[in-house]
Amino acid sequence: MRALRRARPRGLRARLLTAFILVTVLGAAAAAWSGAGSAGAALLSSHRERTTGAVTGGITAVAPQLTYPPDREALDRLRRAVGGDTLVTFGGLASTGGFDTALITDELRAAVRGGHRPASQRVTAQGRAQLLVGTPVMLTAPDGSRTPSGIEVYTLRDLAAVEREVDALALAAVATSAAALPLSVLLALLAARSVLRPVRDLRDTAGALAAGDLGARAEPRGADELADLAVAVNEMASSLQESMAAMERMRADARRFAADVSHELRTPLSTLTAVMEVLESSSADMDEDSRESARMAIGETHRLVRLVEDLMEVSRFDAGTALLRTEPVDVAAAVRDCLRLRGWSDRVEVAAPAGIVLRLDRRRLDVVLANLVGNALRHGAPPVRVEVHRLAGGVRVGVTDAGPGLARDVLPRVFDRFYKADGSRTRTPGSGLGLEIARANARLHGGDLTAADTGSGARFDLVLPERDGPEEGR
Repeated sequence: MRALRRARPRGLRARLLTAFILVTVLGAAAAAWSGAGSAGAALLSSHRERTTGAVTGGITAVAPQLTYPPDREALDRLRRAVGGDTLVTFGGLASTGGFDTALITDELRAAVRGGHRPASQRVTAQGRAQLLVGTPVMLTAPDGSRTPSGIEVYTLRDLAAVEREVDALALAAVATSAAALPLSVLLALLAARSVLRPVRDLRDTAGALAAGDLGARAEPRGADELADLAVAVNEMASSLQESMAAMERMRADARRFAADVSHELRTPLSTLTAVMEVLESSSADMDEDSRESARMAIGETHRLVRLVEDLMEVSRFDAGTALLRTEPVDVAAAVRDCLRLRGWSDRVEVAAPAGIVLRLDRRRLDVVLANLVGNALRHGAPPVRVEVHRLAGGVRVGVTDAGPGLARDVLPRVFDRFYKADGSRTRTPGSGLGLEIARANARLHGGDLTAADTGSGARFDLVLPERDGPEEGR
């Protein structure tokens, strides 16, 4: 069954061709065989009538000279008049002439004795097809009535010539079917081409739409179901194009809004930061309640500044204006510098062999490392570990912790904007944009950032490729 399924044509073109050819050839073969069968039956019927006529003529020529009831000599004379392999019987008398009486069936004998007309039957004698004809000899009264005389004549006639003609008709039927094959193939190709052309156009249109060409359209041809399908596909493509254009406008407006708001907030936030620094320096002279209020205001101001900076960075990625300023960077030294500048050196284990130097944007690498290690320290548990491994054509930096890890429902969304796995952390210093920015920086380098749950904590892997030659922007 599997072999049959493999051999079955799978393409629409192959199925159409196969079906059309089969229908055409089978129709031609059925018509040819039907014609051959009818012609063969007509030949056999004609031969039977000729044979019956010849037998009847022979009997008619001799019957008036016979004495009744006939003796053996009369039966022999009648047999010789009919000719061929003939048997003549009357009661217990029979003139056989070598005739095989076993060929006469009960049905044929009953038809001859019970009727007034000749009867025939096809038999096989001496390995050949023969026609066995049986007929009663009738007596005609002076009033014209006819009654059976009791004399029965059975004769065999060879059907070889008729069978040769029937075989010739069958051969002609086969030749006709074979001749129909090339024509059916040609007609099938033409029919399949006319049917499949609009299907191919629809396929090409669908492929262009899937590739992002929302202006692709199919040209309806005719007024059949395929033309209706092409119209429906065009309407769908137009609706999709309008929806995508509206969505793109909304996204552009959203990006522009975030960029404009971030830019407009930058100056007042700088002023507010300066005020907060002054307030922080003078908080020592305040009473306890005022000092607590000042600390809250200072913390929220710093959080707002980081949020605006993250929004501006995201807007640059969205607009495609983020630039790489690469230089040779020792990755191990960059990891230790990041930890030292933030005071994390004594809280993080580092396994980083020296001498792994790649062309990277040092500032963006520092942003990624600070985000990953900071998240591990805030939301994970010790030990937090940074490992650097040399890869063929690049480097991998892994950051692991021994915290609660990442739940299965969190992993698909861990890099989403403003997503926080724990709803109770909505007021933490993070903006919810750090991991998204970190991954965008990794991809800007041509690498990637992935997250996984180790079963005993979370793991983030930063993979960065080697870059040939200086590169100042992208």
